[in-house]
Amino acid sequence: MTTLAEAVAQAAEAADERALADLRREVADDLEASVRAADYRERAVGYRAIGALRFSTKTELLRRGLEDESPACRGSALLSLELLSRDHPGLANANRALLHKLANADGNAAVRRLAVLCLKNGSPARDTLVFLEHLADVSEEKEMRAAAASVHQALKRKASAR
Repeated sequence: MTTLAEAVAQAAEAADERALADLRREVADDLEASVRAADYRERAVGYRAIGALRFSTKTELLRRGLEDESPACRGSALLSLELLSRDHPGLANANRALLHKLANADGNAAVRRLAVLCLKNGSPARDTLVFLEHLADVSEEKEMRAAAASVHQALKRKASAR
């Protein structure tokens, strides 16, 4: 029996989609239990595993992770959301309002920056462009200004390519 952490490591080395599907099937119950655990470390592993295993059927669990009380869990869920939304921009679009909220008001700087990075995989909606431009101009954090400016430019390029 493969543990969830081992499955995440194996997923990085999975040669094909079939091997990844087998891994997902093997750890699906463990993943569900992990994201419901009382210990934030277990939940964080579970949320991170969703992206690493490209578990697109578990995206509703990611939303729970984005709203978790633990910054580690929110960060892990954001990493998975960013990874999954590379191929499925609708996932970033569906969570746009929550990503804006996290980027603007989360108590953890790393979580705020990860939320901004997730926005780059969505569509270049006007509200997001305005929001990112504002963050790039007024954020007190140098890293946040840089991330917001970078994502803003990437979305503007995406908009002009349409």
